[in-house]
Amino acid sequence: MISAALIFYILTIVGVFVLRKKRPDAERPYRAFGYPAVPILYILGAAVILALLFLYRPATTLPGLAIVLIGVPVFAMFRRAGGNRP
Repeated sequence: MISAALIFYILTIVGVFVLRKKRPDAERPYRAFGYPAVPILYILGAAVILALLFLYRPATTLPGLAIVLIGVPVFAMFRRAGGNRP
């Protein structure tokens, strides 16, 4: 399951870059230490670890990926049904 968690950790850090690009004037109550170098290094390091896990431990990482991929159509189904409304 670490591989599945790493996927979401990487996506979270990528989200920092996306939000800073889409909303450059938004208030930032906290600062990302060493931005942009440290988040980029984290993404690269986590991606390397993720690739090595898939390469050397596919029997234990592929089930985690399958669980994540099963969630994609479920998410789409809830989104289409209006499940993202407040």
